Amino acid sequence: MIWLVAFLSCIGLICAEAPFNHNVHNERVIGGHNAKPNTWRWQVSLQYDSYNDGSYYHMCGGTIVGNFFIMTAAHCILSIDPSPYRVVVGEYNLYEYDGSEQFRRVERIIVHPAWNEDLAKGNDIALLKLATPVYDNGYVAVANLPYPGQMLPHGFTCYITGWGLMDNIGTVPAILQVAPINVVEHSVCSRPEWWGSIALRTMVCAGGDGIISGCQGDSGGPLSCFTDGAWRVHGVVSYGPAGYCNQVSKPTVFTRVSSFQDWMYSVMQSV
Repeated sequence: MIWLVAFLSCIGLICAEAPFNHNVHNERVIGGHNAKPNTWRWQVSLQYDSYNDGSYYHMCGGTIVGNFFIMTAAHCILSIDPSPYRVVVGEYNLYEYDGSEQFRRVERIIVHPAWNEDLAKGNDIALLKLATPVYDNGYVAVANLPYPGQMLPHGFTCYITGWGLMDNIGTVPAILQVAPINVVEHSVCSRPEWWGSIALRTMVCAGGDGIISGCQGDSGGPLSCFTDGAWRVHGVVSYGPAGYCNQVSKPTVFTRVSSFQDWMYSVMQSV
């Protein structure tokens, strides 16, 4: 779901014979590997029931930012009606019920007011308010966030996680994937041979080595970086190149969380 131009809906459906219908439409981390269980505890799977029949599709990632709130990408929101969505926290293997999961209905969707469905204009961020809170069962955690306005230096290593495509032939993972990915500073990412003028300062670029990238299904998920003594979510997967996801000089682009914290805190205090 991180194409530059086309917003992807379901590119794949994988039915799992397990409780709660672990059906998946995935964007996967390319160049990654299976994450260790119970490590990226703020990662969520945002799922959608297209036909109102109880069969859910993994469509995007997300991040726990409060007991009642999930952060994701605005372009993941296919409908402002919250009823077809659910959030799964404590998830690891999408095909199996591990006993660590918590399933939550979405009560309200708040998309950034400046989002206009043009990825190049930025503001690709949304908050989901849950009908009931998530709780600490040992497998979930509220994410730490960066300082407002904080930017990462060129070459800083962060980690991308998700259940998106693992390669350019459409291989879909069952287990959460993780990969190290290096930040590309704005002065580089905004060069014409990179992303040019559509790489904004309100975005974080990472990757572009032709090896590691996000891909369809990773949208909305976190860019996790160890800064200031803690793991913090600095980015929300937003877009990448159409076609092959892992292209040289076309890094994965994330919404920069530190640019939107005032808005996030205002929403979480008012709804």
